[in-house]
Amino acid sequence: MLNPDLDLRKVRYFVAVAEHGSFTRAAEALHVAQPVLSRQIRALENDLKATLFDRDTRGTRLTAAGRALHEEALSLLAAAEATRRRVRDADAGLRRFTVGFTPGVPVAPAVREFAARHAGVSVEVLRMDFLHRADSVRDGQVDVGYLRLPVRTHGLSVEPLFSEPRVVELPAGHRLAQRDTVHIAELVTERMLLGGVPERRDGSPASPEEQAEVPVLAARSIEELLEHVAAGRGVVVVPLSTALYFARPDITHVLVDDLAPSPVCLAWRSSRHDVLVEEYVDIVRRTAGRP
Repeated sequence: MLNPDLDLRKVRYFVAVAEHGSFTRAAEALHVAQPVLSRQIRALENDLKATLFDRDTRGTRLTAAGRALHEEALSLLAAAEATRRRVRDADAGLRRFTVGFTPGVPVAPAVREFAARHAGVSVEVLRMDFLHRADSVRDGQVDVGYLRLPVRTHGLSVEPLFSEPRVVELPAGHRLAQRDTVHIAELVTERMLLGGVPERRDGSPASPEEQAEVPVLAARSIEELLEHVAAGRGVVVVPLSTALYFARPDITHVLVDDLAPSPVCLAWRSSRHDVLVEEYVDIVRRTAGRP
């Protein structure tokens, strides 16, 4: 947890340097003089009593402390913006409730019932980034969010909803595409585009050999991953409802029968004590169903 007395302006300056990889480019993006930016970063390092950047002739790189701060800083800045938005809404007499959704997970029944009960509340839905979905809940971009596990849930309260099978997405012409089911062992030689081999149905993890032989490709969205699958650059294991939601003719999915099911939960910030959140959670407990 970051010190609540941290200057958000310094944190924004830090994020700019971290993302641009250069004090010069960050200063240009921020429209400030580079010496001013450098002083602000030194002041932040003094506040934290930690070195955040390694600076040499090869460029500017985050230290271990810098990487830790970068992860927290993004959520901190988003939370600050969410707080400002709620304050502005309250000042304008507006009431807004945002539900974060994951493609393939049904949210409409609960959203409809909640909206019908609260005609004076603007109920919105927001598709969460699949790589940072828990952060959308943690930093207040959404009031509640439907999350696929596993994700880091620190700072969150969760309500388990259901689990669903996992499938592997394959190019239509793949050697396994006509199968009804596959086993983990049959995927070891494949290039996995998202993470390593998940846990087996019996709860045991994949072997070190299986993990070591599966490279990782970072992607910003499921759609981007599926473009790589269609192009034959690898395969990806996803929950069944995700495969159905993003179905396309050049990709097929096959059940991986020895993987544990993919659990889905509803999550909200543990520190958030709000009657609207509590009521939405109660509705979901009654209306949640399998996709």
